[in-house]
Amino acid sequence: KIVYKIVAPPFVPPTFSQAGEDVIVRFLFYDYGVSKIEYLDLGAHAPVYSSNTYLFYREGFRGVCVEADKSLIPAFYKDRPEDKILHAGVSVSKDKEADFYIFDVPGINTFDKEEAELRMASGKFKLVSVDKVPILSINDIIKENFSEYPHYLTMDIEGLDLAVLMSLDFQKFPIPVICVETCAYSENHIRPKVRDIIDFMLRNNYEVYADTYINTIFVNKKWFYKEI
Repeated sequence: KIVYKIVAPPFVPPTFSQAGEDVIVRFLFYDYGVSKIEYLDLGAHAPVYSSNTYLFYREGFRGVCVEADKSLIPAFYKDRPEDKILHAGVSVSKDKEADFYIFDVPGINTFDKEEAELRMASGKFKLVSVDKVPILSINDIIKENFSEYPHYLTMDIEGLDLAVLMSLDFQKFPIPVICVETCAYSENHIRPKVRDIIDFMLRNNYEVYADTYINTIFVNKKWFYKEI
């Protein structure tokens, strides 16, 4: 039996992301020469495990984490006390709050009723409760928590990613790097790609820098191709 072992070079940090997205983004920023990184993590879920921003927190950078599941908030205060933590959802609705469908597996919680019904229909997940949660717009979050806008936006908001991206004011907030979940829910390892998100970003002055199948990392072309 052949046993394969991957040995990383000493300059490669450990990854905390689902598929190494944090290491890719870290390389991008360091290759570009960015010395300060502020991040916005929408649908942050957990402070360390499967996080696209914890690597940056560990290296001394700070940002804003937004999470709708109140049961997950205490862990952020414990493990990332210097980040700003917002207990809220992100939506395009003008309502002040919305129904949040909470399952026995927190990673699939969602504000999207259709997504919730799809997951209940699978028989694999149990709906625990439907809670009223405050919701904010992405533009208000950026305006109220950053002097200009974050260097890095990562989002995984279970079915609402495209709608929220479409509401983002790209003219006012030309975020350099955006990481978005671009695979649809699936009951096995074959997850259809959400081409609508990719096509939308390409139409809005972004291009694909990397894709891990689960997430796509986009760069703002004006920022990426600027002479440094």
